[in-house]
Amino acid sequence: GGAHSHKIRALEAKSPGLLEKYPAITTGFFFFMWYFLNVIFNILNKKIYNYFPYPYFVSVIHLLVGVVYCLLSWAVGLPKRAPINATLLKLLFPVALCHALGHVTSNVSFATVAVSFAHTIKALEPFFNAAATQFVLGQTVPLSLWLSLAPVVLGVSMASLTELSFSWKGFINAMISNISFTYRSIYSKKAMTDMDSTNVYAYISIIALVVCIPPALIIEGPQLMQYGLNDAIAKVGMTKFVSDLFLVGLFYHLYNQIATNTLERVAPLTHAVGNVLKRVFVIGFSIIIFGNKITTQTGIGTCIAIAGVALYSYIKAKIEEEKRVSFPSIIP
Repeated sequence: GGAHSHKIRALEAKSPGLLEKYPAITTGFFFFMWYFLNVIFNILNKKIYNYFPYPYFVSVIHLLVGVVYCLLSWAVGLPKRAPINATLLKLLFPVALCHALGHVTSNVSFATVAVSFAHTIKALEPFFNAAATQFVLGQTVPLSLWLSLAPVVLGVSMASLTELSFSWKGFINAMISNISFTYRSIYSKKAMTDMDSTNVYAYISIIALVVCIPPALIIEGPQLMQYGLNDAIAKVGMTKFVSDLFLVGLFYHLYNQIATNTLERVAPLTHAVGNVLKRVFVIGFSIIIFGNKITTQTGIGTCIAIAGVALYSYIKAKIEEEKRVSFPSIIP
């Protein structure tokens, strides 16, 4: 009966299908979707700003579509809604506040300067992360990490000096978003609960939405009511305006969802490298699609910055890897 049982085993091995057998295909698909959605989001977002320059309002729409999506998912029980209480709310509130601030300031920067440039400034986020780790959390950042950040700072500075779309408003907002996202990562480490990432992201979106609505009403409300909305509808028509806003919100939510799912699937190193490549894609595509003129120096600066981030990510992930090997019992 040996041959017979061997045949059955072979059949059983085939039945799980390609995805079980080659997890790399699934992971590759996740990465592809993450990049694809991210590039589409960035391009559509900028196209909207070109005819409707109201980043606070658009930020609210991004979050709103995501929240509606989450509420519908909860309603059908995919996933089941995790219960929330005052303690959890206290933990998640700072994360959501940083999420809201980082999100709005990113959008002000996207609306004000070229997408490629905004992403070049956002490449400085690891620098702020390292600074916060060292000076806020008081953990030593290895010299190799600091050194790998030198080209990032240099590259962003070079790119900024000759960037044709440069404006202080765009630059400073992108910087504020770097700082916000850095604090978001610090607070979210504190808020690591038993809740799954999908639920956490849903709650954070809801809180961030509530936080974003008042400033949008105060800062942009009056212009929107007077002429903002009418201008946009006059330019592109009601249908396109509404569907653009809906789609951009949907892409924003989906790329974040997929990014989180990708995160859970891969090692820190893979994810870090993936994150850098994502920026390369977004910068590259936005330059091509919007026909951004960039000076040679901006181009070189952007490349140096991205190379620095790549090096930084590699070193950081290596350190994480070593930590995990040396203290396997402490870190799950």
